[in-house]
Amino acid sequence: MTENDYINGLKKGDQNTFRKFVDDYQVPLLKLCNGFLHNREEAEDIVQEVFIEVFQSIGTFKGNSLISTWLYRIAINKSLNQIRKNKNRKFMASLDTMLMGRKKTRINEIGDQSEISDKNIEHDELAEAIRTAVDSLSNNQRIAFVMNKYQDMSYKEIAEVMDISLTAVESLIHRARLNLQKKLYKTYKNNLR
Repeated sequence: MTENDYINGLKKGDQNTFRKFVDDYQVPLLKLCNGFLHNREEAEDIVQEVFIEVFQSIGTFKGNSLISTWLYRIAINKSLNQIRKNKNRKFMASLDTMLMGRKKTRINEIGDQSEISDKNIEHDELAEAIRTAVDSLSNNQRIAFVMNKYQDMSYKEIAEVMDISLTAVESLIHRARLNLQKKLYKTYKNNLR
């Protein structure tokens, strides 16, 4: 289907067009949202919300960009909003924990330590260090980096979605890489001590 077919079909409320639209964009959106959230269930929920919003607000789509660009912008905004909600929840949970005098350890959450191999722990720690480093990037660096690395979007596509120049995208991704290298090196160096 072409962009115009999608737009016309969605504006008419055509269910077959909507199903095809979901089929074509569900996996790329899931990768994008999961790149931000690092949680598949939350990413799936966000993707559902994005499609609901598209279905409900297609009448407001002006056609100044590709429909996929509009779709990615909605997904990014919803993902960033979810990150903010999660940070607030984590803060409140840690405050409750401090006030109650209880500490939860990762070992208790996982279960019996004897069931976990050293390799799994190392892999989990590395994955967590990478997620933490990506999450600590500035919003624009994180958006550009996630779209490029998790979504395999070209710099040109990223520039369209973010509504910035190609040079700005190159700069954001370059700075994101440098910042990630620094942060991961610090983490690695601290773990050697």
